[in-house]
Amino acid sequence: MAISVHQSPLRILASKAAIPELVSKLRAEIHFPYQVLSDDQISPGAEFDVALISRDITSLSTKQKALPSTQAFYDLLLAAKDLRWVQIHSAGADRPIYLELMKQGITISGSSGVNAPIVAQNAIAGVLMLARHFPKMLEAKRQRRWDSLINYPLPADLSGQTAVIVGRGPIGNDIARVLTGFGVHCIQIRFNEQVGESQLIDVESRHISELKSILGLANWLILACPLSSVTNQLIDADAIDLLPSSSHIINIARGEIICEPALISALKNKKIAGAYLDVFASEPLDVDSPLWDLENVIITPHSAGHSAGNELRVLDLFVQNLGRLHRGDVLKNAIKAPI
Repeated sequence: MAISVHQSPLRILASKAAIPELVSKLRAEIHFPYQVLSDDQISPGAEFDVALISRDITSLSTKQKALPSTQAFYDLLLAAKDLRWVQIHSAGADRPIYLELMKQGITISGSSGVNAPIVAQNAIAGVLMLARHFPKMLEAKRQRRWDSLINYPLPADLSGQTAVIVGRGPIGNDIARVLTGFGVHCIQIRFNEQVGESQLIDVESRHISELKSILGLANWLILACPLSSVTNQLIDADAIDLLPSSSHIINIARGEIICEPALISALKNKKIAGAYLDVFASEPLDVDSPLWDLENVIITPHSAGHSAGNELRVLDLFVQNLGRLHRGDVLKNAIKAPI
């Protein structure tokens, strides 16, 4: 999606925290007039052409609850009549603010691929911890109890198991690459009709319409797809019932993709063996959620994409897209507004 901004110099809104590194990159790479505005020095109604939402802006805010500092930045965006483009730090654009901006005709570009290696590493860590019974051993450590795995049914070897990975984007591809190295047979679920050229060697590709027919094969169901009308509540009670009792679910995508009550029931009743969950239907996860107390569940607080290196990679992408904007080229990772 190419957009046109005729204002000169180009007015850029960024957070006070992001500006030092951003300005350094702009000076080195951008050779057209621009002006950088700090969010702490302007009020709603101030005009600018483009904006960067770095991770420090969203901070601990969630889709359901924006902290005052986050909302203050959102208010700047919503009141700017000249705003044409916003670069966000996440791959997905399902926060209400992004949907509202897209309704107003403002282009949103995501950071797909920027965080992919880090998110994939978290997914792999979840697989390995569950496969090797780390929750059991960590609980024994907490109790200062020497409790060897020899006292239990031994963990099954990963080699020869099957992982069904929902998503063929950068995250899903990275997960598949690593798991195939462990000898895991990977089946990636795609949403387009064609297999496409990006199919990985030794990785099977199946269409989303086939998902329920292959869930019975899954030792690992790994969710690495965007939230959409197709994926919302994709893993419902019927889908979970199709999984083997020895299977595990890994969710580093969006909490709404799983029917959380059905998942809790399956975990409580040992219909599935366990789960690693980084995302939840409502965040922060309620202190009374049964998920906290389940011994076969690993929980992280929507942190799979957090990495010091990611912030610099997002800035790199933003500056690259500024150049594309100036040349009238299509922006990288421009997100289509939902229908």
